[in-house]
Amino acid sequence: MGQVDLVQVAQKALLYEVTVNPKPGLVDPQSQGAHTDMDVFTFIDSSVSLLPYFQEAVQLGETFNDKGDLTQLFDVLRLAGQQAENDMFNATNGVNTHKGAIFSLGILVCATAYLQAQSIPVTTDQLRMTVQAMLVGMSDHDFAKIKQKPVDQLTAGERQFLKYGATGIRGQAEAGFPIVMTLAVPFYQKTSGPLNERLLDTLMMLSSETEDSNLIKRAGSLDILPWWKEQVAQYFKLGGSQTAEGMDFLRKLDEICIAKNLSLGGSADLLILTIFVANVLTK
Repeated sequence: MGQVDLVQVAQKALLYEVTVNPKPGLVDPQSQGAHTDMDVFTFIDSSVSLLPYFQEAVQLGETFNDKGDLTQLFDVLRLAGQQAENDMFNATNGVNTHKGAIFSLGILVCATAYLQAQSIPVTTDQLRMTVQAMLVGMSDHDFAKIKQKPVDQLTAGERQFLKYGATGIRGQAEAGFPIVMTLAVPFYQKTSGPLNERLLDTLMMLSSETEDSNLIKRAGSLDILPWWKEQVAQYFKLGGSQTAEGMDFLRKLDEICIAKNLSLGGSADLLILTIFVANVLTK
């Protein structure tokens, strides 16, 4: 897969995610969900603004030579990610649409480019090992610093680490995104039917298997997680996206999430990664 193709798959993953509907509490073409400050056009603007970042992530992965210490590759990628965040905020008038994806998808784009440059087959196992090598010690480094940060500067993930000990997306990333590699990608590959329905079911499965930091933040407590798992279990019991009953339940769940100001931002980011990985795997 060439550089242009890899970048296009990354952007496609962002655009596919926002297009899928109805997503509980999330932005899609039909609804702003529980996000009054953004809509589908905000996400399109954001996705387009990240083109240079994904191009740089590919170039960094392709040209990195020190196989002995991939943490150096992550260090330079993270600097590029900071510029990408600025580009995103400029494109969205200050709205955070893709900060999580800049971090996680950027890592996977870079890792994929690195594997291809080394003539190593792009498999879920190879991606997982490469990401792990890139991020050795990241959580310890990041979380060691947050106790010195002013409270008003803490991210939702950092607040949850201090309050609950949850490592969130950092923990997933440092482990090589196991929920994506070992669970979501195989699940998605086994689905059939219209793409929207396949991605809906994958999103719902992901949301029940992860402690979504955005859901916890908006609910204000970990107590939301058992309730959410019950909703997802009922969705699949009714047939998921494959039945009218399942889709009716999902629409009602979307209304509940909007009314309660709940959103699955963390799960949406994992869906983006799943779409990307499923499309770059070596055939």
